[in-house]
Amino acid sequence: MASVFSAIINGDLPGRFVWEDDEFVAFLTIAPVTQGHTLVVPRKEIDQWQDLDPDTFARINGVAQKIGRAVRAAWDAPRAGLLIAGLEVPHLHVHVFPAFDLADFNISQADPSPSPESLDEAQARIKQALRDLGYGADVPD
Repeated sequence: MASVFSAIINGDLPGRFVWEDDEFVAFLTIAPVTQGHTLVVPRKEIDQWQDLDPDTFARINGVAQKIGRAVRAAWDAPRAGLLIAGLEVPHLHVHVFPAFDLADFNISQADPSPSPESLDEAQARIKQALRDLGYGADVPD
C-alpha cells in the first residue's frame, strides 16, 4: 500500500510543494513546529533512513541543506532545524524548519491545525528564498 506521502507526490492528495526534482520533493507539513516547517521526501518509498545507500543519503541531505538555507533566510532564523523521526508516516522524510530555540525541536508540540493562509504564506516565502539563493530550477511554479 502506498504511503500518504506517495499520494501527495503523485497528486492524489494536495501538497504545498517548494522543491521538486527527479529524486526528491519537499513540501510543507500540515503540522508545523514553526512556520516554514518543510518535509524533504524521496519519491521512492523508503521507510528507514538507515536503508539508504550513502550516496542517496548525501543527496537527500543536500536538498535538506538548501531548504535549510531558504527557511533561515525567509524567517531570519538563527538556525535551521533538521530532524529525522519517521514515526508518523512509514516513508522517509527529513524535517527542516526555522529554529529559534530548543523548544522548536519538539515535534510533539507541532500545531495540528495551522491556517491555510499561514501555510500559503510559508510556501511563497520558501519558494522565493530558494529562487533568491539560486535554486530556482527545482522550485515548482
